[in-house]
Amino acid sequence: MKKQILFVAAVLFWGVPALALAEEAPLTEIAYILNTFSFLISGVLVMWMAAGFAMLEAGLVRTKNVATICLKNISLFGIAGILFYLMGYNLMYAGVDGGWIGSFGPWGADDAAALAGDYSAGYAAGSDWFFQMVFCGAACSVVSGCVAERIKLWSFLAFCAVLTGLIYPIQGSWVWGGGWLAEMGFSDYAGSTLVHSVGGWAALTGAIILGARKGKYRADGSINPIPGSNLTLATLGTFILWMGWFGFNGGSALALGSAGSAIEQSNVYINTNLAAAAGMIAAMLMVQVLYKKVDLTMALNGALAGLVSITAGPATPSPGLALLIGAVGGILVVLAVPLFDKFKIDDVVGALSVHLVGGIWGTLAVPISNSETSFLTQLIGVVAIGAFVVVASTIVWLLIKFTIGLRVSEEEEHEGCDQTELGLEAYPEFGRGSQMLR
Repeated sequence: MKKQILFVAAVLFWGVPALALAEEAPLTEIAYILNTFSFLISGVLVMWMAAGFAMLEAGLVRTKNVATICLKNISLFGIAGILFYLMGYNLMYAGVDGGWIGSFGPWGADDAAALAGDYSAGYAAGSDWFFQMVFCGAACSVVSGCVAERIKLWSFLAFCAVLTGLIYPIQGSWVWGGGWLAEMGFSDYAGSTLVHSVGGWAALTGAIILGARKGKYRADGSINPIPGSNLTLATLGTFILWMGWFGFNGGSALALGSAGSAIEQSNVYINTNLAAAAGMIAAMLMVQVLYKKVDLTMALNGALAGLVSITAGPATPSPGLALLIGAVGGILVVLAVPLFDKFKIDDVVGALSVHLVGGIWGTLAVPISNSETSFLTQLIGVVAIGAFVVVASTIVWLLIKFTIGLRVSEEEEHEGCDQTELGLEAYPEFGRGSQMLR
């Protein structure tokens, strides 16, 4: 142990010359430690994205619904953690073997071999569980913003339990668990489809079944824009998501114990950042051309669309290609937002345009830089996962609708979910509470 400590300290303080000590250090254990550390710190960054989703959505909903959306974002993360422990992880990874589903049962760590000196597993079991769990929570976060301002709290959380416990891990097993899509050669490096499009498909079905917010679409066919409460918060949320995405994509290299894996992570970080930057700038330019003014929310969603688009394959593109992939994602957002409005699908935060449309584009773009994949296989994966999530989500949404109910009443929607469901206000000094204190 002393030799290991001396080795790490020497590398940190003296750099390359310290590698002379490597002959005395157990390199396989060091690789095991570095891989584990990568999972853990990347998982923390992905968890930080939950704060980004919360702030983004809090800024884009109206003041009377801010506390509710914050509660939904933190509680869905708790639900995801519990359900992924009780059943999700094993459904996704245990005994899939080229099939369609893993096994039922709670997750349990097995690090006996590593404790006995055998580091062939590559990383601590718990670090892998933690990293995979936060991805599960991210998929659910996509849904909350889309269906905001008119869905009942407990109805939404009931859907989250099914999404995180069953729907997400089952389709995830098809690829990351070594299931049938993985056998075909389908590739999704960090989850453009497995995380983002899954959340997008679930959100789409929910938004259709729920219907639009009152007053969003007028009888004459025109659209009534409903501004958010705080664009400063929305911008902060986007910055947080952008930062967390380095863990989301970088950690998906699944290793940091060799020079090759370190280089791969570095490339992923660069491509992730470039795609976000290109998505934002492309969205700004597109909005300027189409509407003669730049819209902040479109710029924010353009950056997020660039991030979603590169997520399926951030390791193989050149920096120039990463810019192109992100820019296309940003352009698609600007085109998709009015398209969903045309069909009267009310998406409060633009989640469908960012996560669903961007996720599909990013997944189909993988073969451009990855010769081991094919467009047909990628398309099959997108369609198969989309069909499964749409059917499963529709069943769950309808079961909730016809049992405990899905939507708040018209009066409750007008009053705001903060008052009617929580009995409080996010900004009492500006709302009804301030009048009661006078």
